[in-house]
Amino acid sequence: MYSPHGPARALCRPPTQYSGRPRPARMLQLDPHAPLPLVTQIVQGVGRQIDEGQLREGAKLPSIRQFAQSHQVSVFTVVEAYDRLVALGYLVSRPHAGFFVRRRAAADEPAVPAGAVTEGFDAAWYLRRIFEHRHLAVKAGCGWLPGDWLFEDGLKRGLRALAADEADLGGYGEPKGYLPLRQAICEALAEHQVSVAPAQVLLTQGSSQALDLAVRRLVRAGDTVLVDDPGYANLLFSLRFQGARLVGVPRTPQGYDLAALEALLQAAPPEQRPRVFFTQPRLQSPTGSVASLPQLHRLLQLAEKHDLTLVENDIYVELDPEPRPSLASLDQLARVIHIGSYSKTLSPNIRVGFAAAHPDLLEDLAQLKMVSGLTSAEFGERLALAALQDGRRRKHLKGLRERLGEAHQQVAGRLQALGFELFAQPGAGMFLWARHPAFNDPPALANRAAEHGIMLGPGHLFRPGLEPTDWMRFNVAFSGDARLYDFLARELG
Repeated sequence: MYSPHGPARALCRPPTQYSGRPRPARMLQLDPHAPLPLVTQIVQGVGRQIDEGQLREGAKLPSIRQFAQSHQVSVFTVVEAYDRLVALGYLVSRPHAGFFVRRRAAADEPAVPAGAVTEGFDAAWYLRRIFEHRHLAVKAGCGWLPGDWLFEDGLKRGLRALAADEADLGGYGEPKGYLPLRQAICEALAEHQVSVAPAQVLLTQGSSQALDLAVRRLVRAGDTVLVDDPGYANLLFSLRFQGARLVGVPRTPQGYDLAALEALLQAAPPEQRPRVFFTQPRLQSPTGSVASLPQLHRLLQLAEKHDLTLVENDIYVELDPEPRPSLASLDQLARVIHIGSYSKTLSPNIRVGFAAAHPDLLEDLAQLKMVSGLTSAEFGERLALAALQDGRRRKHLKGLRERLGEAHQQVAGRLQALGFELFAQPGAGMFLWARHPAFNDPPALANRAAEHGIMLGPGHLFRPGLEPTDWMRFNVAFSGDARLYDFLARELG
């Protein structure tokens, strides 16, 4: 958990109330003229009071409006600071009640991994607030495709068909999701050499829910968990929130550093032995790298030897022009949970994803799904099926892959012309991982870019412990805009 540090400056007096009797907190100070942003000053000040025991577990903070008025800052500044404190585990938000102090870490527990980025950039902003800042004109760091790159016509035809259908949409639907869509997913997986029955497929609200269910089923607080380094940002936030101890398996331009993985597994003491590895072998986010067939075979051998469950996040399979094997195709779901999604090719808005797993494990995931949100939305699942069965979809996917291939070539050339180093050049998928010797502080660069309507993806967001890095993620579908390169050229100049 994050531990704020640094001086606090100008006056403020936040009223505090404990679950027992009221007790005033030490004066918190802000300085609007300091180089440190006000949001960060608030996060550091409140976090310090919690770490030092001045604000104890259960203490209620002032309301957003009260805090803003007493400290003479904007409501938006307080919203951002409180959201960040919630994301970092310091506060909990209770509907219609306010913000309260959560349980603090033990005094001898390291609050944040050594070297983690802690100042000047709100990592939680990228995960949550990014979706509230879609107005930014150039979304070079985002994780989705432009609307006009998606299968919009197929969705519109599907909507018209659903409107004319007299299907009964009453009730909650099937716990595992709409059966005809699960059958269609089985057929699609069979094309990729994965043999699975509909009973082994669980429909979810996008891949994010599928990953979250896997996290809650496989990971307890304090568990050691293997992840890609760098890796899938949304998953890393989820694992941190679960209280996992994240250990990164380095990515290389060719996939995995298997020697490093084997060394990690052999060196782990019994009480810290990892039992699960969350990974993305194909067109990985953020690097775009692809693991080869020999690497997948070796990974499965290590998983068998060290009793690892592998959670394979394969959400970019439809963007891949090559018919590559997956962990699931080699393992047939013996120790692999296979996760997919239609957010990247149909629409992020319909939120349809899935998990496929061994029958016993899938039943546990289905139970967790029911506990947390009952069933998924059958209307969206019916709409997804209608689009998937549209005869024009295969032609659309072919065109989408070609369009992404062209964007990769153009964006790679423009970045290299400015002096960027590319981690890999997959020529497919959505992402390029790049760095420039002049840009050694990507979080600060991202803050300046946002002031010009440009969303960047600083690399520390994709590290297991938010460690500093000069790498950045570029979404090729949004990185053809001249405004991005004008900004970067000005920064270099």
